[in-house]
Amino acid sequence: MTDPLAERLAARTLELVDIPSESRDEAALAAHALDVLERGGVPVRDAGDTCVLAGVLERGERPLVLLAGHLDTVPAQGNRPGSLAGGVVKGLGASDMKGSLAVMLELALARAGGLTAQDGVDLGYVLFGREELPQHESALAPLLAREPGLRSADLAIVMEPTAGALQAGCLGNVNAAWEFRGRSGHAARPWLADNAVHRAGRGIAALADVEPIEHVFDGLRYSEVVSVTMVEGGLAQNVIPDRASAHVNYRYPPGMARGAAEERLHGLCDPFGELRILSNASSGRVPHGNPLVERLRAAGDLRTQPKQAWTPVAELAEAGVDAVNFGPGDPAHAHTREEQVGAEALLHAYRVLDAFARS
Repeated sequence: MTDPLAERLAARTLELVDIPSESRDEAALAAHALDVLERGGVPVRDAGDTCVLAGVLERGERPLVLLAGHLDTVPAQGNRPGSLAGGVVKGLGASDMKGSLAVMLELALARAGGLTAQDGVDLGYVLFGREELPQHESALAPLLAREPGLRSADLAIVMEPTAGALQAGCLGNVNAAWEFRGRSGHAARPWLADNAVHRAGRGIAALADVEPIEHVFDGLRYSEVVSVTMVEGGLAQNVIPDRASAHVNYRYPPGMARGAAEERLHGLCDPFGELRILSNASSGRVPHGNPLVERLRAAGDLRTQPKQAWTPVAELAEAGVDAVNFGPGDPAHAHTREEQVGAEALLHAYRVLDAFARS
């Protein structure tokens, strides 16, 4: 690393990695971010519930663009404290998404003196907690509800790991319990019983045969997919089980309503067992005709891709704010023991966002 800005971004990322912030334990990191921004002269405030707001927070004469990032990480896997060597920061959350937080902080600090003549947009910074938990526990939706100024934004850029690409929309995410009931009996006389595990096997096999369905929005292809992720059943080695269960995860495309998604999943599962919806995080729409999205793409000649996952763009879309995903982290490294982000990726994200703001 020879670029001073790249070195500063990498050092800031390592600093953030070394502050524990697993979900529901983000207070220390929120306080640290608040202190860094206050000392740097950035307009900032504690918005409560592990949320920090900085910069411009309501639409004025210029378009308002929010940079949004979550403070929390998944549980540690022996990968904290982090390390910095060869221009690569390794450690818990480096990719998802403390590298992004570092870019946000450094952008805010660099622009603390106010607008320049080249600025085309106002930037607001939204840091929030509990994103890695089920959506109903996220701190973002309640923040958007109690901060009407945020809902006046023309665009939000959620700095999820995208490996420097522009990713539009996001999939909805349903988690469900699938119960199979039979009648217990002696394993030597299975014809006198009704094997719930066998019932589960038939249902799981049928679900495994459901092929991905492609959906196209603005030329971007999203795959609707369903999977069994956990299975449980059995009482003893010589007992035909009367109960078995499975966990089903279903990802549905932008444009499909929550209710329609649940109906679709019931149609697949109900012939074999009783389905109970546990959670349903809505899909995020693909912004159409928003000139700021094109401006962002042009600022870095960014590749445009579909987001084949759920992200907080869905929460922003539900609040009436167009949102896209763009961040320096690589999704392939997110949530892994070897999580990492490169200084060059951090620098690229910083320069794209800075050029976008000045365009």
